[in-house]
Amino acid sequence: MSSITTSIADGVCELTLARPQQRNAINVEMLTELNQCLDQTAGDADVRCLLITGEGRSFCAGADVEEWAQMEAEGRLETYGWTEKAHALMLKLQQLPKPTIAAINGAAVGAGLDLSMCCDFRYAASVAKFLPGYTRMAYSPDAGGSWLLPRLIGLDASREFLFFDEPWPANRAKQAGMVSEVYEVEELINAVRATAKTLAAGPTYAFGKTKQLLQQSLRTDFAQQLELEKEFAIACGRTEDADEALAAVSEHRTPNFVGR
Repeated sequence: MSSITTSIADGVCELTLARPQQRNAINVEMLTELNQCLDQTAGDADVRCLLITGEGRSFCAGADVEEWAQMEAEGRLETYGWTEKAHALMLKLQQLPKPTIAAINGAAVGAGLDLSMCCDFRYAASVAKFLPGYTRMAYSPDAGGSWLLPRLIGLDASREFLFFDEPWPANRAKQAGMVSEVYEVEELINAVRATAKTLAAGPTYAFGKTKQLLQQSLRTDFAQQLELEKEFAIACGRTEDADEALAAVSEHRTPNFVGR
């Protein structure tokens, strides 16, 4: 049985973590399927936005601790491939040249939290809880959290969150900057689907270049960033969407972007 489900409609690929009895904990099988899904999504012109959510009451409980314990018993904890597959997944998601959204329907723990933070936008249900889960297991972050958290909530808040390892409710996560908005449980998925549909109707190529610019800005000086902006502006100006935008302005109408 697949550990994820996907559906595509209106340019949105909706990916659901589907191990509800395990609170959508991530095992090697799920990581393999998620990596394959990201590869397909990156190359599918019909997908212009990715939405990730969880089945049941949890978003994702992080690494599958039962699998973890089994590998420890077999002496394969450091070699069974979870970390390598997880890191590949987080990198693909963070660099996907299309808008990405996490609809956090319940608890987001450890690598599950990191998965949501790799997305461009995070929207949470009011019942959602956020927990690093690393130091309580005598581990340091291992799926991108140490890079993502300081950029979202700052160093001081990251220290508090990681060292004390206590769950943050959705409203506190929003106040800290970890999530964009909080919805009642029954409103979450429809609100996020509407947002995803709006993004999917936008200039996908320009969104991808904008993501690259924002990520590069953390590593370049101002002069280098200006050069990169010039390069990307030229590339964007050669797209069908750029032609459509100019035509729409002159014709006083809303542009109909096709994502290329």
